[in-house]
Amino acid sequence: MKSKTAFFCTECGNETSKWAGKCPACGAWNTLAEQPRESRKGTASNHSNKTPVKATHITEIDTAEEIRFSTGMGELDRVLGGGAVKGSLVLVGGAPGIGKSTLLLQICQQLGKFAKVLYVSGEESTHQIKMRAQRLGVDSGNLLVLSETCLSDLIAGVEAEQPEILIVDSIQTLYNEELDSPAGGVGQVKDCTMALMQIAKGSGITVFVIGHVNKEGSIAGPKVLEHMVDCVLYFEGDQHISYRILRAAKNRFGATNEIGVFEMSDEGLKEVENPSEMLLSGRPQNAPGTCVTCVMEGARPILAEVQALIAPCSGNKPLRSSNGFDYGRAAMLLAVLEKRGHLKVSQCDAYLNIVGGLTLEEPAADLAAVVAIASSYLDKPVPGDLAAVGEIGLSGEVRSISHLEQRLLEIERLGFTKCIIPSRRAREIRPMAHLELLGVENIAQVLKILAQTV
Repeated sequence: MKSKTAFFCTECGNETSKWAGKCPACGAWNTLAEQPRESRKGTASNHSNKTPVKATHITEIDTAEEIRFSTGMGELDRVLGGGAVKGSLVLVGGAPGIGKSTLLLQICQQLGKFAKVLYVSGEESTHQIKMRAQRLGVDSGNLLVLSETCLSDLIAGVEAEQPEILIVDSIQTLYNEELDSPAGGVGQVKDCTMALMQIAKGSGITVFVIGHVNKEGSIAGPKVLEHMVDCVLYFEGDQHISYRILRAAKNRFGATNEIGVFEMSDEGLKEVENPSEMLLSGRPQNAPGTCVTCVMEGARPILAEVQALIAPCSGNKPLRSSNGFDYGRAAMLLAVLEKRGHLKVSQCDAYLNIVGGLTLEEPAADLAAVVAIASSYLDKPVPGDLAAVGEIGLSGEVRSISHLEQRLLEIERLGFTKCIIPSRRAREIRPMAHLELLGVENIAQVLKILAQTV
């Protein structure tokens, strides 16, 4: 008998009986994938025989017991909101080979000091896991490894070993044999994640799940997968550079704007406790087209280098490129410089780059981008001890930003002696011992300061 199939949306997980170009639930285009229909067990009469569930008064719930624990990596604890939460389900996503498995295998050494850890891999044999653990220096006696892809066998292993922490590598290799769809399909990923969530919530086991990302940069599988878990962490970075950034996209137990910085070496991932020095290492001194700014990643101020290159247009249409800086905002800053700063950048090729793989999303980096673009256009170097922090408006005005005092302390700590900031805030902040504050109201004053400091 031919098995019945259904169409699942890879964005929201909605199920329909017919294919359509547009998902009727979320409105996404070309996201419906055909998969075998999942069997539905049980009927309404079965549910009527169940014992009624009793709710608990919120005033009777005890929260005195500490439910967080340290993973042994300060950067990972920072992103998780102060440590992992007992009974939580954490999804760690990233491109293949970026270091997800290395990160989770490394923390097993510290976790094994106070808890039993079960590491389940569907991509490596136990011998391969052992070889990688030796390279990383992981030899905890409380670490158990299992090479398995079948969900029922994984659950049996959890029931037999009773671990406090479960690591699954990866969710795309896990499958439920009761379903006819292949591993990695929409139905399989949903069903296996639901089973892991029941393990985490029902048994109080902390579960870490590794998930690969697709070409669009999101977790492979239905978008509903990210709604099911407690935390979604993305491991970002270029495989050709050694630095990696761990960012929280969702966190039910903490903030989502924290990042952790790691450096990949032959012995595994090393924490970078001072990302500002790392991001500024190798910066050319007194070079045109570069300026330093300070952005806030959660509660941590981080210095970043903004580079710009303005070159004569070689064709009919000027080229525009932005790496690590919002493309639309970069185009806006070029237009403001053209209109308010009277720099003819519209007929030039423009390239903007953030060094170190960092992505700047807040407008506080606008002022540094304007300084870097103007410096490259005028071919005049920016002094190596000058930084800039501020937002640029469409009228060319320099607007105030948040956490300015904290940013300036970080700029001063790393040896900068001058900083361009909004003039209104310059009058409010107390004078600093080793940092001269240069207040500006618009980009015309910014260009004047740039001309005077050269």
